Amino acid sequence: MKKPDAFEQEILAAYEKGEFRSTSPSKAQLAKFKAAASATFLKEKRVNIRISTPDLMDIQARALEEGMPYQTLIASVLHKYVSGRFVEPSSSR
Repeated sequence: MKKPDAFEQEILAAYEKGEFRSTSPSKAQLAKFKAAASATFLKEKRVNIRISTPDLMDIQARALEEGMPYQTLIASVLHKYVSGRFVEPSSSR
């Protein structure tokens, strides 16, 4: 286990002093969070695509590294792309 950095040590010290307290979301916040979760995970359509075997193998390997099913990884990448949150890594060229 790595040693905590300065920020982590600051948080730990504040916790040990009792400076943090647990709170519960309001009913309105809870309803908002539930609605967002439902909208995010609603899967009502099926899509079939054809991709090359090497691409599928790479996707499955990446999904294994991430600890998720490959279909979930594909859906996540597509969701990030259409919502404008997909960020391509910088090229090292």
